[in-house]
Amino acid sequence: MLNKVILIGRTTKDVDLRKTSSGTAVATFTLAVDNRFVQKDGQNTADFISCVAWNNTAEFMNNYVKKGSLVAVEGRIQTRNYDNKDGNRVYVTEVVVETLKSLGSGSRNAERTGSNYDGYEPTVSTSTDYDTSVDVSYDISDDDLPF
Repeated sequence: MLNKVILIGRTTKDVDLRKTSSGTAVATFTLAVDNRFVQKDGQNTADFISCVAWNNTAEFMNNYVKKGSLVAVEGRIQTRNYDNKDGNRVYVTEVVVETLKSLGSGSRNAERTGSNYDGYEPTVSTSTDYDTSVDVSYDISDDDLPF
């Protein structure tokens, strides 16, 4: 089985960096990705895709990625659900970022992966840049499945 996503787009706002109760950095952001569909009036359209990055990648994004930054992300699709404060079940689909590369037109492009950031040199990608110690339980019944 394969779950791999590669996207190129622009961030819609500055990254929202938070820390878990154990101190793990987590950044959430939305990526606007152009699609091929053009409206009748000639306007291009885009998909707005929710993304989450963990640990060093989250810290890197907070420091170097701003609203409108052109980035390439590589990761996997994750689906989860939870009950909100009103007791309603909320379903979330997002891309868990494993590798991020800045494609900006600045004098220096940057790549961020799971290793420590050491200047603007690209580093080797790892697929464990998310917090594996966080207990995430998925309570999914057959009625919740779309097929």
